[in-house]
Amino acid sequence: MTETEGKFDFAIDRGGTFTDVFARLPDGRERVLKLLSHDPQNYKDAPTEGIRRVLAEETGQAFPREQPVETSLIGWIRMGTTVATNALLERQGERTALLVTKGFKDLLHIGTQARPKLFDLEVAVPDVLYDEVIEVDERVVLRQDGCQLPRKEPNTGDSLEVWRELDMQRVEDDLRGVLSRGIHSLAVLLLHSYTWSAHEKAVGSLARRLGFTQVSLSSEVMPMVRAVPRGYTVCADAYLTPKIRQYLKGFTSGFRGGLEGVSVLFMQSDGGLTPMEQFCGSRAVLSGPAGGVVGYAITSYSQTENKPVIGFDMGGTSTDVSRYAGHYEHVFEATTAGVTLQAPQLDINTVAAGGGSRLFFRSGMFVVGPESAGAHPGPACYRKGGPLTVTDANLALGRLLPSYFPRIFGPGEDEPLSSEETMEHFQQLTREINHFLYTNQSQSSANGSAHSNSSRVMGSKSEMSMEEVAMGFIRVANEAMCRPIRALTQAKGHDTSQHVLACFGGAGGQHACAIAQALGMKTVFIHKYSGVLSAYGLALADVVEEVQEPCSLQYNPRSFSELDHRVEQLTQRCTETLRDRGFSSSQITTEVFLHLRYEKTDCALMVTATGYPGNSRSCKSGDFRSAFTKRYLQEFGFTIPDRPIMVDDIRVRGSGKSGIKSVTNTKMGSGILKITKCYFEDGYLDTSVYLWEELPCDHNIPGPAIIIDKNSTILVEPSCVAHLTEGGDVCIAVGSDPHCLLGTELNTVQLSIFSHRFMSIAGPLKHEVESGAWSPGCGGLEPLITIYRALCPSQVFRSGVSGPVFFVASRGHHADIGGITPGSMPPHSTSLQQEGAVFTSFKLVTAGVFQEEAVTEALMAPAQYPDCSGTRNLHDNLSDLRAQVAANQRGSTLVGELIDSYGLAVVQAYMGYIQTNAELAVRDMLKEFARCRQKQTGSLEVEAEDFMDDGTPIRLRVQINENEGSAVFDFTGTGTEVWGNCNAPRAITFSALIYCLRCMVGQDIPLNQGCLTPIKVIIPSGSILQPSQNAAVVGGNVLTSQRVVDVIFRAFEVCAASQGCMNNVTFGSEGSGYYETVAGGAGAGPGWTGRSGVHSHMTNTRITDPEILEKRYPVVLEHFSLRPGSGGAGEYRGGDGVIRKLLFRNKVVLSVLTERRSTRPYGLHGGDCGASGLNQLHRADGRVLNLGAKTTVSLEPGDMFCLYTPGGGGYGEEDKQTAGDGRLLKKRRRFNDNFSERGSVFEYRMAQEGV
Repeated sequence: MTETEGKFDFAIDRGGTFTDVFARLPDGRERVLKLLSHDPQNYKDAPTEGIRRVLAEETGQAFPREQPVETSLIGWIRMGTTVATNALLERQGERTALLVTKGFKDLLHIGTQARPKLFDLEVAVPDVLYDEVIEVDERVVLRQDGCQLPRKEPNTGDSLEVWRELDMQRVEDDLRGVLSRGIHSLAVLLLHSYTWSAHEKAVGSLARRLGFTQVSLSSEVMPMVRAVPRGYTVCADAYLTPKIRQYLKGFTSGFRGGLEGVSVLFMQSDGGLTPMEQFCGSRAVLSGPAGGVVGYAITSYSQTENKPVIGFDMGGTSTDVSRYAGHYEHVFEATTAGVTLQAPQLDINTVAAGGGSRLFFRSGMFVVGPESAGAHPGPACYRKGGPLTVTDANLALGRLLPSYFPRIFGPGEDEPLSSEETMEHFQQLTREINHFLYTNQSQSSANGSAHSNSSRVMGSKSEMSMEEVAMGFIRVANEAMCRPIRALTQAKGHDTSQHVLACFGGAGGQHACAIAQALGMKTVFIHKYSGVLSAYGLALADVVEEVQEPCSLQYNPRSFSELDHRVEQLTQRCTETLRDRGFSSSQITTEVFLHLRYEKTDCALMVTATGYPGNSRSCKSGDFRSAFTKRYLQEFGFTIPDRPIMVDDIRVRGSGKSGIKSVTNTKMGSGILKITKCYFEDGYLDTSVYLWEELPCDHNIPGPAIIIDKNSTILVEPSCVAHLTEGGDVCIAVGSDPHCLLGTELNTVQLSIFSHRFMSIAGPLKHEVESGAWSPGCGGLEPLITIYRALCPSQVFRSGVSGPVFFVASRGHHADIGGITPGSMPPHSTSLQQEGAVFTSFKLVTAGVFQEEAVTEALMAPAQYPDCSGTRNLHDNLSDLRAQVAANQRGSTLVGELIDSYGLAVVQAYMGYIQTNAELAVRDMLKEFARCRQKQTGSLEVEAEDFMDDGTPIRLRVQINENEGSAVFDFTGTGTEVWGNCNAPRAITFSALIYCLRCMVGQDIPLNQGCLTPIKVIIPSGSILQPSQNAAVVGGNVLTSQRVVDVIFRAFEVCAASQGCMNNVTFGSEGSGYYETVAGGAGAGPGWTGRSGVHSHMTNTRITDPEILEKRYPVVLEHFSLRPGSGGAGEYRGGDGVIRKLLFRNKVVLSVLTERRSTRPYGLHGGDCGASGLNQLHRADGRVLNLGAKTTVSLEPGDMFCLYTPGGGGYGEEDKQTAGDGRLLKKRRRFNDNFSERGSVFEYRMAQEGV
């Protein structure tokens, strides 16, 4: 890389609000500058203005704003920008068309079919990025045994067949039509193009010739298997890249010669720099925060004895956390702004907790966020009528000093922070809290223990001070930010306490010590440039070139030579590219990664062999098997030695070392600036105040203290000591919290904290099962229905206690456990034994030994019954069970650590209080419903009825006690047990009921048995909802449960019915089986249209990606789209169902288990019913058969199963003048606060809601 000595070098982070500039001057000095990203009255572009100011001030020369900046003094410019992120958030990208394989026009709308928030009845999902869709009648499929010889050879080890060639004339006509409508950006997604790209390249060449200014091909943007995330990624690239180019054009126009001859590099989402001309939309979304990760990784890791580091960047509306332990942690599929991107990205986890997070007191619990005050109106102290926030809590406790803030607040933006407004708001909230505590104490005294334990929620204190309330919210906010850090470490087998907390950003310094204490960390590190660390990280970063290609080889000696050859080719490509960019061989390093997974699983790990040198039993690049198995064991707790390892992708990352070395400036400074009063656990304490820039190096500051910088405030807690390093950074030694002792009496603040702690334990368990399981549904997102045959509980013991003190359990749906049909979901089973193995109670692990022989015998036991088979996937069953055992072991460890911290009595007490809080939330909801119902109708009784397809009624009558907030749910009149499998054990009705209550509460409460405490349930014995012991029940679990939900929501008039079915489809042979559930339409409700093509209510399982489905099973997915018009009409339309067509390539047995084929999902308040579903079989000989709702049928090659799923019901009467426009009522959804979270921890949290 060319040296730039004697010139000015700039690293600039252009954020949404501020632009940070780091400049290295010709004499080696460093300067930092912060300015508004948007200030059109003073300058056109913030980065250009920053460069101009530094040049003018340091040289004394004039650099007029109205003239392009002279570039002769500029060495290089490095930038990170949120241009792409903001365009995605605001949905302000380029108008784009998607060209996709015929039959899949709605593939990206349906996506995984899972809804993002389990208990939100309005399924709020951001709209797709494209404006139009072109379907192309082409088809490429993977070759399988029994099919014709391949006509094309791909580059993965797979063989292909081209079933339908491109009709280029038709494609050209369609593309011309798109151009005529003003769309000039095109995304191309053709199935299996990751392995054979000829069709995509032909379309791309044609589109460019016709005049499209941006053409993004999925095979070039990210050649990885899985069509859905690859499709999202290519759409994001086409949608965002023109906006990036537009910005770059404006940026370069501000310099003489358009920056020709100046090295201009941009930060990518993976933490590496790339030349400006290579900067594209799909790699730009994390450009801004990536610089911060590089910054703390290089500065903190090197200065803390190479201890692993947690990056903690707390901003106004959210907090970013990440991890660095000598190498950057990447993910290759993550959701940002509601769009799943399949590209290398730093694993930056964003949670909705920041300085602007709002404060609430709900049902006896302190709640922080996720709602945010935003920049406008902002916190209450901003003087614009905003709500109470975390910032206000810090101000109320004396931790923020208004005199050190600029006077930029109020309507005229010329006033200081307002302590008065903050105090007024807190006084009001404190009165509300104390009234709640007093009222519950009074009720407790009056009622004794008449109807529940809800009186316990008032705790031992009858009154809280304003400071105690503010402090309580701070502690809850801290725990909310601890939760993703625990998930990021514990879920991957790391000890959280053995990390350093690297804090940067504006708000984090006020919370860093307390968070480190809560996590058991001993060190907090805050760099001198922490306020502009993203910019500084750009100056330290390397230029990166990555190349990747798909692979379908087993990792074994037979494939090593081919793997070595392909690695060598990719390495050569990387090296040559970096040499062309000016790097010498000594500056270039490369690292090889293999994307590995156990055969027949979806959990692939991107593995480097660093530290595992090659040997005679491995590739030349390293011993990837050892690296993979060690990492797998660390993350998931077990390995399967006899399972083949598959190579999905080969990746080479080349780095050109170009980062600067920071200059150490020894400072001499003054001491204490002033003494102020700050509130801590011990009350108000004298707190020393220092200005960071005036502190001498190598100086110790005992807490409590406040260190003020231009851009941030650092709070040193009483038990901590801050030290100024030689370089001027702050390193805080964190002492233990002297207030960690806690009694068993309820503390309302600790109630909120324990809620987070219990959910933090659930996350790693979920991760363990999902990542370690083999069956498609094991560890899936079905949230509530625990089938006894799939539950794996473990006892937690404590020394000195005779019995178990806790139970931890993990639930998974095993793909096959025997019975009369493959997949163990028989449509016509009439007894429990026909549905597979039954475990009433079985000890799976004895004295630490997995009881493989005994459990194998139990899994094969169904073969003793007529026409039944034992499990068809024994190896997978055993692997799934081992994954569940490993998850339980992890959970037991985490529960043990929690008990070690607080004591057994305290943890058990708070588990009870969590249930009591859920009870209270349900009582409050029932009281409010009763008040409204009484006012509207004069009655406190509601009832509803719905029917199964066989005519069996589900009847419900609810009587509500307004005073107690209790209710009786009476299912008397429900039909009798049926001769079939739609019988639902009593537990299923309770699961459906607890789900409905949680949805109607509308608060983010932990789901637990406490929700049912105010509820009395009457279910007639012998009915379909309480059948006999040996009744067939598989349909009751997946079908009747949905009808119970429909009836409850109908009684309470919550919303129209959703599809009311899980659409269970299984197929297979004696050797293997496949099971899926398929989306439909969601019901509309007051103020929202129903979502189309989504799972609803009692299931949320993701559907297998089309390319994975066709790769592993003897099937071709011919069609997967929405079913237009199937949603019920109304003021708000119900969501449409889907059409899914499966063409079979070999003989299989197909089973379908469905409902709503003769009944229709109801509309509400004048809305029409949704369309019923339909199951059709198209025989190869041309016959078309209606299969009915439940059947098993043998299929021949060429037969096609066509599934038409039900739509959702409409809500409200349709306006006849605007009939048909219901679908257009909602314009493109702007990505808002509901979608602010991202990262791997976000995925865990979404799953945790239902644990």
